[in-house]
Amino acid sequence: MAFEGAPPGRPHPLPVPKGSRLPDQRHHDVAHAELRLSLAGVDPSQDRPNCRSMAVFQYAVCRDVTLPPGPLYRVAGFPLSLPCVVSGYEGPRMQDFEWFLYKDDAGGRQMGVVSTRDKGFPYAPYQPRVRNGEVRVERDSGDKARLVIQRLRAEDQGKFECYTPSTDGTFQGNYSATVHVKVIPDTLQISYTRALTGQPVPEGSELTLTCSAGIQSDELTHLSITFGKRSNGEGLDSVTGAEVSTARELISIDKMLEVVPGRSFRKRYDDGEITLEKRAGDTGLGVYVMKMRAVQPDDGGSYYCEASQWMRDRDRSWQKIAQRTMDIGNLTVRQLAESLSVTSSPRGEVTLQVGSPLILTCEVLGLPSEVSSGLLVQWMRRGSVSSDVAGAGGVEVELARMSPDGVVSWGDDLSRSSVGSLEKVAEGRYSLKLFSARPLDSGLYRCVVSVYAGRTNPGPSIPATLTQRSDGVTVNLKTKDVLVSAVARLPRGPLLKRGSTIVLICNATVTTTGPTQAQVQWLRWPIPNIKEKPASDVSLPDAAVKESPALVATMMHDGVAKIYANGSEVSVDRLSAVSYRLRVHTATMEDQGLYACHAEAWGRDPHGGWYNTGAKAESNTVTVYLYARAIDLLLLPLVIGVSAALFVGIIIIATVTCCFMKRLARQRVRK
Repeated sequence: MAFEGAPPGRPHPLPVPKGSRLPDQRHHDVAHAELRLSLAGVDPSQDRPNCRSMAVFQYAVCRDVTLPPGPLYRVAGFPLSLPCVVSGYEGPRMQDFEWFLYKDDAGGRQMGVVSTRDKGFPYAPYQPRVRNGEVRVERDSGDKARLVIQRLRAEDQGKFECYTPSTDGTFQGNYSATVHVKVIPDTLQISYTRALTGQPVPEGSELTLTCSAGIQSDELTHLSITFGKRSNGEGLDSVTGAEVSTARELISIDKMLEVVPGRSFRKRYDDGEITLEKRAGDTGLGVYVMKMRAVQPDDGGSYYCEASQWMRDRDRSWQKIAQRTMDIGNLTVRQLAESLSVTSSPRGEVTLQVGSPLILTCEVLGLPSEVSSGLLVQWMRRGSVSSDVAGAGGVEVELARMSPDGVVSWGDDLSRSSVGSLEKVAEGRYSLKLFSARPLDSGLYRCVVSVYAGRTNPGPSIPATLTQRSDGVTVNLKTKDVLVSAVARLPRGPLLKRGSTIVLICNATVTTTGPTQAQVQWLRWPIPNIKEKPASDVSLPDAAVKESPALVATMMHDGVAKIYANGSEVSVDRLSAVSYRLRVHTATMEDQGLYACHAEAWGRDPHGGWYNTGAKAESNTVTVYLYARAIDLLLLPLVIGVSAALFVGIIIIATVTCCFMKRLARQRVRK
């Protein structure tokens, strides 16, 4: 009978050493199975029956023991793991496993390695290795176990057999399986050219790690390289409370020569912050260079390089057959926040005359000289002239900025680009200049600096390494005493009617020293409900007017007129230094309402620039009501009279015609 394992009649391959036993139960199982086959009418000298083809055993359970297909190539000195699975068995779920080795140099003789049911099963060469746990059986489940050899030796090469003692009522299927394991020498080499010194490096520095590795094997194997780091203190042991060191992969070149970033470093790899390349080495080993463009505080830790040797088994699965790890050293990152400072000058409070130049300086200190960093410099302002205290309250707005590539842009007031500048006057020193300060320039100024450590020209998706703000500088501007008054009036004349020209006069007076000019706006509110028609005249300011006014026209301080009314022809001009005129030509009913003028005082600085002093006044309201024209008053009676005359005429004609026709008809009847 050809039985997979140890068939009857095979001479025992080795003498029995002291302390060892023959696998008697295994031979007993075979003999018991042969007896059952004889009783069933099957010749035990023939091949064992196939449970799928014999009608006698068509309902029998077929035991099947499987191992990975071989041959399997494994490296000396590294672990071997052989999973063995039994299925189709009868009896308890917890099956026993016994492992045998048929060494290549022993002529196929059998040697017991380890068993799950018998501690005395191993032969002498394996007894000490089994006792110290180097050779053991690890269970994955009751019917799946694996032989583990922690450190494979050259003498372990041969055919391994996994045998499962029978728990079946009948002998069906196979009780063992074999796989050939070939032990190849360890040729995996790894080294590094320069270790980390452990000295602190500034945040934003570039980190370069180099690792050399290679394999010299007659078999077709693949190499993968991984750079990683271990960080202490990232967690605490739940039992002891001690710090736990965790390892994280940074980036690797896998067995298929693809660059694969670690899960925590995917974004930095996509942004080009971390790279890994392979170069040819002088000693026949490949040189692997990892570069980290700008180190961050979280990048501190113990770095290592790991080289792994891979082989593809007959079942097409990839197996790591060797691995070596080389510690490169510890990295400590000195944080930028510990040294960076941003100051602005002059400090405290500054008081200037309107029209004087305003110069503020921002200085950035504490940047490491060995790191090239991009700076985003912004000047922010809070408060306005309307505040009781300069800088109190208000919304902080960006006045100007200089990007890391030196481009200057102005924020809240684009007109400042022609009357101001933001310059880099020295390394880490920036100057903001307003050539002619205006009252609206008063407020609290701060310099805000965003540092992109290690990146001179960062992309839009790159966050700033650190952002710091300087102390505030309060800027006060002395303004001249300005008094503004405005009076609106309607010149006397005939009653205004639809189609007339509405003329309104605004007298705006500015009292101050120095050149000034008024800027006048005309506004119109709808007329509230009026019980009786008032005459067109000047009225006092009406506090009951709550609706939002419509802006009709503006006479700018520089003499430019702006018209906002739609549907009517409007003009505005200056009659004298203090008198402004608004005219609405061919007025319609939509043009009637409550009119008022608002005046603002604009001053002129020594440099010829105009600025809003902030002084303003509102005039009284003037009621403009359009009366109906005479033709409009006669039109309705005329239409009614004509209509009535036509109606009466039609009735008379119809009556006369009807009577005449009747009389004519009677005369015809008489004849």
